[in-house]
Amino acid sequence: MNLAPIVELLKNTYSVKEYPALEAQRVQWQETQPLAGLHVLDATPVYRNTLLKYCALLAAGAHLTVGISSVMSYDPNIVQLLQKCGIPVCSADDCKKELSFDLILDCAGSFSFLTPRIGYVELTRSGADSYSRNQRPVFFADGGKIKRIETCLGTGESYFRTMKQLGYDDWKGRRLVLFGCGKVGTGILYYAHKVGAKTTVVTDLTCLSDSVKGYAEAFIDYRDRQSLLKVLREAYAVVTATGVRNALIDIPADVWNESGALLANMGVEDEWGPQVAPQRVLNGKHTLNFILEEPTQLRYIDATMALHNTGALYLKEQHLPEQYRFILPPVELEEEILSVTRRNGLLGDDLNFIG
Repeated sequence: MNLAPIVELLKNTYSVKEYPALEAQRVQWQETQPLAGLHVLDATPVYRNTLLKYCALLAAGAHLTVGISSVMSYDPNIVQLLQKCGIPVCSADDCKKELSFDLILDCAGSFSFLTPRIGYVELTRSGADSYSRNQRPVFFADGGKIKRIETCLGTGESYFRTMKQLGYDDWKGRRLVLFGCGKVGTGILYYAHKVGAKTTVVTDLTCLSDSVKGYAEAFIDYRDRQSLLKVLREAYAVVTATGVRNALIDIPADVWNESGALLANMGVEDEWGPQVAPQRVLNGKHTLNFILEEPTQLRYIDATMALHNTGALYLKEQHLPEQYRFILPPVELEEEILSVTRRNGLLGDDLNFIG
């Protein structure tokens, strides 16, 4: 294995302040080798910034295999770089069930059909149902506070960064209609407020958090069809962030065909529904920010990737029984990572938004 090309690329691309948690992890694990000899499959979406996550796992002594799948996007150039450096890459689409790993650091349950000796660490909420028939423990990295940095702040920032790359960067006074106000939707709302957009949020008002009410011009209950159709006619852009497949299926296709609004999806699923043609939505209905070279900026995903890695060490050290199911990140474990992020990172006051 020759990591020199990866090290050189990272050195020329990032400042350590962009990845304080992963750097602290790499330095510590280089000394302690906590995963020495263990076979680890990591299925985090493969992009340039993910290389830093692999560096920490390799420093820990893990025998690393990188997983890719058709479920999640990846950068083929980075996949080629990994192979060139001698790091094995495995595709879920043609992976044999007989493959054996000690730990699987999964994403969206892409490799849940494999059975690791110790357990799984799942990165996203969308992967939770994939493990219902498997009896290995699952450390659920999406279940704590740290994941909000990525899904809220990081994804919100990346929506507007992607739109700017596509030529749409003047939002002052323009109407943005946002479907969904969970972690992803809240982040989009936060950055919409920063760029001066007039945002209308469509959601279940009975579940709306008081903390976001000052960031939008209006909130509409998704069941209020009359108000919804009216605001859609005024929209400059519409973005979905509900996390629900076919969430907008009840809105007639004519509404979108007659509208000049810029349509986008920031969820993993197709939230628009079959009545909306893929070519009518930016990036063909796929998650919009994955057209970027770096879908989520490193500063927003550093702590999440460090937590995902730490989940592997947690499962190894706890010696949990097979029937022990979902494990949420312990508060003290997350706080160790967050303290490094606050002290040495670049997020500043934005961290206050997630609490």
